[in-house]
Amino acid sequence: MKRVLIGGGTGFIGTRLSNLLKDSGYTVTIISRMPGLGRVTWHEVEKHGIKEPTTAIVNLCGQNVLDPTRRWTPGFKQNVWNSRINTSASLVRAISHASPELKPEVFINISGVSNYKPDNKKVYTEYDECKKYDYMSELCIEWEKAATIDKSLGVRNVKLRTGVVLGREGGMIKSLYLPFFFGAGGPVCEGNQPLPWIHIDDLCELIMFSIENKNVDGVLNAVAPDIITNKDFAKAFGRALWRPALIPLPEFVVNFMFSQERAVLLTTGAKIEPKRTIETGFKYQYPKIYDACRSESKLFLF
Repeated sequence: MKRVLIGGGTGFIGTRLSNLLKDSGYTVTIISRMPGLGRVTWHEVEKHGIKEPTTAIVNLCGQNVLDPTRRWTPGFKQNVWNSRINTSASLVRAISHASPELKPEVFINISGVSNYKPDNKKVYTEYDECKKYDYMSELCIEWEKAATIDKSLGVRNVKLRTGVVLGREGGMIKSLYLPFFFGAGGPVCEGNQPLPWIHIDDLCELIMFSIENKNVDGVLNAVAPDIITNKDFAKAFGRALWRPALIPLPEFVVNFMFSQERAVLLTTGAKIEPKRTIETGFKYQYPKIYDACRSESKLFLF
């Protein structure tokens, strides 16, 4: 039996990934705070580890950094940190202590692209060295450290650095849909900052591709090959909705809404190429931004 254990499996990405895996013949177990059918709790994982033979473990956990209802307080910053670092470390411990017959073939952990320092000229690949330059970069670097498996265990360790995930059910498109639908959408600031992105279906397919292909290991940039700016996204999404996208969101408003330390996720960006991802042989269903926006521009979710 092909079994995948997913941390964060009830969220925006996890729900779509779970459906894809189930449709492809996998049994999916969700790690959750609450017990239930097809679930195991984080407490049980901490206490008992892996209890059944497992093909892969995928960790998608992470408090939404850009939750506009939450102030950027020390307590919220700690929640953001713990939701990523602690869950990754917990799964690494469970894998390390698992008996050989229960150990997964691969551990896949999602992180972000804040490792790459914002730059409007340089194009980064997975081969570039990453150094801490602010809170978000430190978070991503420590996140990946916590998700590192000892090579002697014989478990493939895939680290996916995701850009903005485009999907109608959540993330940026869910937040921006109504303003754009009513013609009030536009770029953030002047819109010249790079915007690394990936369609949710491509991200889920990349995760399954990483599970099924033994040559996939290490860091992969989970971004589309189409390098765009925030303004490019606004134009593409507006066009997909047959709406103008001319009203910019001023930087001071973004900083006021989120505080400058996390607003940088919207007001700055880096040009990122998925070089290793393409080298693995992975094929994108949505390599271009307009096609991705058009596929997720429907008004209703059914």
